[in-house]
Amino acid sequence: MPEVTQFEADASRSRRDDTNDHELSRLETAERAGLKLAILCRTAVIGVTAAYWITANFLIGAAVSSAAAGILTGLTLYGVATYFLIGTRLDRWWLKYTIYTIDILAVCAAFALVPLRQGQDIPQIMAFRAYGIHLLFPLIAMACLSLSWRLVLWSGCVAVFGWFTAYWWVLQDMPRRLEWRDFPDNPTTADYETLFLSVEFAGTGNRVGEAGMAFLASAILALAVYRARQVFFSQLRAEQARQDEQAARERATSILGKYVPEAVALRLVNDTQAMGPQGVHGVVLIADIAGFSDYAAGKPPTEVISRLNRFLDLAASSVSACNGVVILFTGDGLLATFNTPISIDEPETAALQCARDLVGHARAEGFSLRVGLAGGPLAAGSVGSSDRQAFTVYGETVNRAARLEALGKTLGASIIADEAVMNKATAPELEAAGSHPLKGLPGSWPVWALRNAERR
Repeated sequence: MPEVTQFEADASRSRRDDTNDHELSRLETAERAGLKLAILCRTAVIGVTAAYWITANFLIGAAVSSAAAGILTGLTLYGVATYFLIGTRLDRWWLKYTIYTIDILAVCAAFALVPLRQGQDIPQIMAFRAYGIHLLFPLIAMACLSLSWRLVLWSGCVAVFGWFTAYWWVLQDMPRRLEWRDFPDNPTTADYETLFLSVEFAGTGNRVGEAGMAFLASAILALAVYRARQVFFSQLRAEQARQDEQAARERATSILGKYVPEAVALRLVNDTQAMGPQGVHGVVLIADIAGFSDYAAGKPPTEVISRLNRFLDLAASSVSACNGVVILFTGDGLLATFNTPISIDEPETAALQCARDLVGHARAEGFSLRVGLAGGPLAAGSVGSSDRQAFTVYGETVNRAARLEALGKTLGASIIADEAVMNKATAPELEAAGSHPLKGLPGSWPVWALRNAERR
């Protein structure tokens, strides 16, 4: 395996960092949206609770505690203010922890300080027995909307701490308290009624059980949020991978699209076997500008390159239009194939049509073009190192096309095709030009030629 260069390592690390930054940015956006939704829900719940509590006390003729009303109103206003701070320059990471801490401790303080009935001598311990820690569960559950498992777990811990602190505070005002251990060994129904309904019954075991369930629920919810975050990251990575793959395909298609039709380019990108080694029947087209060296002599290089590029661009477009593939640009010419690496119907007909188009483009640019066409078996595939490869074709058919292009100079022909091409295509403009030896190939080969106008 080739050694990874420092540049490649840095580039890979940079891409990973960019991906991580993108994931964190998306998560932060989702967290902010979720936190705003959580605060909105929490504020609505507190507002509805305040309205319900005030209305209920009014209907039963009980006095409304100004302290409780003030706490609920303050929490509602605080929620509204925080909602509009999220996502602004005043937003801080600790803000979400603060609002949930205040909310939970405020509810716990209400259990410890707000009387059940204003003006009535009811022990405060009855608030714990009448309502319970389940009133804190919605606040813990709403923390899940923030997509922060730490906030959920924090809320659970604060709830347990605040609940026991409020409970301990209330116990200090109880001169005598009863617990489950005070039941006799064989209690009767009357014993239960006497003990459990007593205003001195604290039920510490119940409070421990409630707190344990609250912490367990918050831990499970935190784990669920953590798992949701992992799924979120996985989906982002999968989405990013799809986008990267799509971008790579689009880049490849864009590059290949300069030389092959879009449908062909897409198949080359999507079909991993299309570029593999294969033996096929195809047609090779080799084109070369006649007298290009004489044309270029004495002209500014920029003018020569510009004009050559204009012609080659037209030539590549013509090959693509005929469903061929440009394999190689040969200085002032090109080598193209038909039926490899992409299969097409009637490659001989397509190659002849392409040759006609190339000759026409060359004439329009003031060039004289020679085109050799040969059909037969081809060996085709990707060659090169593990880092860099190129698709190429080789075999006698390629050599024959090159020799036919060179023969065009002797015969004064712009297009010369061999028998394999002419047997499967119709080209009345090409005339039989006899049999000719081709350099490096045994025997003589029948050829058909399109004579240059000046030689007719």
